[in-house]
Amino acid sequence: MQSIAATPRYGRAIRAVAELLTRLRAGFVFVGSVARAATLGEPVRGGAVDVLAAISSEQKNQVAMMASHRGFLVDRAETEATEELDLVPLKFADSEGDVRVHVLVASNALYGRMVAEGVEAAFEELRVRVPRAEDFAILLQLGGELAALEQLVESPEFDRASYNRKVESIGLRELVIPE
Repeated sequence: MQSIAATPRYGRAIRAVAELLTRLRAGFVFVGSVARAATLGEPVRGGAVDVLAAISSEQKNQVAMMASHRGFLVDRAETEATEELDLVPLKFADSEGDVRVHVLVASNALYGRMVAEGVEAAFEELRVRVPRAEDFAILLQLGGELAALEQLVESPEFDRASYNRKVESIGLRELVIPE
């Protein structure tokens, strides 16, 4: 099982996000820096905590409402401004400094499968989910994070054939990684 390391402030944010989405009974996977920590071993030290959640557009308001009652700061204007982006922007309030949190709605089949096929990673005594290495590689490709992608592709657990089949099936043949 993969393991995640984080600074204390980011650890508290990860715990709070996991608790929030678990209470909502939403399927979710951590992406971004948390997935990077699980797959590449880089501790979470900065940036936003990003999570991909299998929630409906209608549940976005419920996420924001529950978050505001659980130590998160919710800016109504910011939430309204991101209405069409399938994103719930939050800040986890912490005495050491707020942490940005982005709850992304898994609004298409690719993201829905990433959530459904997520793998467990250990964070202290918690078990959280992150995308499979091949799915995380797609996110790295789309984000232009080529150095991290190269490191992931060279890892022994990366299944290049599975990755290539997936990118071809979703019409992104240009992202195929030659054998």
